[in-house]
Amino acid sequence: MTATLIWILVALVAIGLYLSWTAGRLDRLHVRMDAARAALDAQLLRRASVTQELATSGVLDPAASIVLYEAAHAARQAEEEQREVAESELSQALRAVFEAPQQVEAVREAPGGEAAARELAEAVRRVPMARRFHNDAVGAARRLREHRKVRWFRLAGHAPFPLAFEMDDEPPAALVERAS
Repeated sequence: MTATLIWILVALVAIGLYLSWTAGRLDRLHVRMDAARAALDAQLLRRASVTQELATSGVLDPAASIVLYEAAHAARQAEEEQREVAESELSQALRAVFEAPQQVEAVREAPGGEAAARELAEAVRRVPMARRFHNDAVGAARRLREHRKVRWFRLAGHAPFPLAFEMDDEPPAALVERAS
């Protein structure tokens, strides 16, 4: 009788340790996901800021400046629910303005244009990487949260279900090729 109780107690302690370890792992994934989201937000803000600076610098023609400024402003001011759409529209505006290598060369030839084009190319190149890191962290957290043990024992607590950030983040080819 005593041996059975000891084995039951050992089994319960082992299950408790395993569940505690799983909860800790899930917590670390949520922290990683939050850090990746903060990095993505920083890169998106940087891209919008650099785009606005370029649009107001007078380097571009007026029509391109207006298109870029409005798209960047909308991306910076978008509510969380509309953020993916606004960021996608900024990507599309950047591709529309910088689809031709001649536009990139015109920017580079202007005073201060070389630095502006380089900074924009770096910002545009970093957004897909930051989004990929964020979505990878979200995917890992989702996979763990879908396990039965996590659902049955409510190891995720009250944390909201992680959502990927889906947007069009393809950079303008002419801008990125020249910067490489």
